[in-house]
Amino acid sequence: MDALLAAPDRRTDQGARDYALLLFLYNSGARADEVAKLTIGRLRLTEPASVRILGKGNKTRVCPLWPKTSSVLTRLVAGRDISDVVFLGRTNQPMTRFGIHRIVTYYARLTTKSFVAMKDKRISPHSIRHTTAVHLLRAGVDINTIRAWLGHVSLDTTNIYAEVDLEMKAKALASVDISGLPVASHRATALPSLMAFLKQL
Repeated sequence: MDALLAAPDRRTDQGARDYALLLFLYNSGARADEVAKLTIGRLRLTEPASVRILGKGNKTRVCPLWPKTSSVLTRLVAGRDISDVVFLGRTNQPMTRFGIHRIVTYYARLTTKSFVAMKDKRISPHSIRHTTAVHLLRAGVDINTIRAWLGHVSLDTTNIYAEVDLEMKAKALASVDISGLPVASHRATALPSLMAFLKQL
């Protein structure tokens, strides 16, 4: 995410807009179509800053905004009407979800030139949404809060992120060399039992 957010040239109007878009996607975990329909009137840019996102089934959820997100959005929407959509294209027409997808994939390709680790990754608005969920989980946010944050109807959908993060943690633990300890387990056989143990926590 750091590499992706560093990619736009924020000295230009388009680069500043693209940076605001990428940062908002990461902060909110919103779907591309939710971002495309977002109007200025749904932003609260004074402290405590937040956004009311209109999601699936016309359900509204409120997400807090980081001070940095609030700051760049304040500059982006300055002097515009509250009924305007937040993110406009080059012709000052509302962006579509396809336009948002195109911007994300463009900067993902640009980033691979300097950040080799992203070369084989398929980066999209949905993968930023996924990253938001996993980072919230790793920060200690409970799974029900993440479900509400992302606008998931079912907790089962959100649990996918917990399982992915759990597997990554288990693999990291299993890769630790414990051969110097008095009682050692072989790393390859330790992973399944470690996964089972972590799921009980």
